Amino acid sequence: MEADSHQHNPKAYTCPMPEDSVFSNKPGKCPKCGMDLVKNEMNTETLEEIALGSLLKPTNELVISSIPVTTIEKRGEQIEIEALGNIMYDTRQVGNISARVSGRIEKLYVRYRYQKISKGQKIADIYSPELLTAQQNLLFLLKNDPDNRGFIEAAKEKLLLLGMENTQLQTIIQTGKPILTITVYSNYSGHIHEANNEAQMNPRVDSMKDIALLTEELSLKEGMYLQKGQSILTVYNPNKAWALLNIYGDNQSLIQIGNKVRIVPETAPQKDFRATIDFIEPFYQKNSKTLTVRVYFDNSNLNIPIGSQVKAAIFGNSKKAFWLPKEAVLSLGIDKVVFQKTDDGFKATKITTGITHEKHIQIIQGITEKDSVAMNAQYLMDSESFIKIKQ
Repeated sequence: MEADSHQHNPKAYTCPMPEDSVFSNKPGKCPKCGMDLVKNEMNTETLEEIALGSLLKPTNELVISSIPVTTIEKRGEQIEIEALGNIMYDTRQVGNISARVSGRIEKLYVRYRYQKISKGQKIADIYSPELLTAQQNLLFLLKNDPDNRGFIEAAKEKLLLLGMENTQLQTIIQTGKPILTITVYSNYSGHIHEANNEAQMNPRVDSMKDIALLTEELSLKEGMYLQKGQSILTVYNPNKAWALLNIYGDNQSLIQIGNKVRIVPETAPQKDFRATIDFIEPFYQKNSKTLTVRVYFDNSNLNIPIGSQVKAAIFGNSKKAFWLPKEAVLSLGIDKVVFQKTDDGFKATKITTGITHEKHIQIIQGITEKDSVAMNAQYLMDSESFIKIKQ
């Protein structure tokens, strides 16, 4: 029966040289090379491992592969969040120098923006008719009614409230002559800024024109008139600063007041320091998609320039969740998928993810602990356009 089948099969015998492509239904010689023809052993075994229905499925729904698989794992992860930010003045340490009397600036002792001043330093001499009148009233009482202690003490108190120092007051009493100008002193140490100019707190230089604005002299000039209570200058203390760190949306739930932070200044990486998160701003800054947190620190020894950039590592709380290796998740833009193992192969399954930590990504929904997924999703696709998800 086997011989009969060979005789009825026109390709029962073939040349040993494949390139000759010689077939025959009976033994003999190859007409091309002269070699003896041999039986053509055809593989008639049936492949039962893969069903025909699987092979005929669309390639954008099912992938057949022997790639290793993995499953989601529930465990707690100590989250470390990286963030970028800037060093800014601590506005809690801002001091305001104001005029206590109306008058004219006779002499100005500070000349330019960001000039460093110390507590007790002279700022300006002011000639004030109001102050001159108050001095004359005190001298009149001392000369004509020295026993009226109540009126004399009230006159002294008024001069002190108008900004006169005790030493100046004693000089007036001893000499019997009024002082024509009053000196305004600073009660704060730091860098001076124009009063009522919010832009000076967080300067941003974007062009040469902006640089000129930041380095020009003060708008305050000798001969100018001041009103009672008018702000003259604002003093920012560079020794007290905060780091403003930007936190992206997927990490915001992990940030809490009191989290430890390691900050590395861009200008001096060797001056890295440890601190804690002191305040979380309850709103987004304008034109920003990040949340801002504040880290207060003492800058007196570090001397980090205000406005410089920093990198930070925030040591957040432990996150207990389901985790999967990042390589197992394929991003299609808005959607994320994994290739779930089935009896026939791998099918694309849409999942919902959370935060990404080191080499793992949080899985919120889409698969369970019993589901096996391809360990490397990139290996199973040629193009994102081939992936089709059943909603």
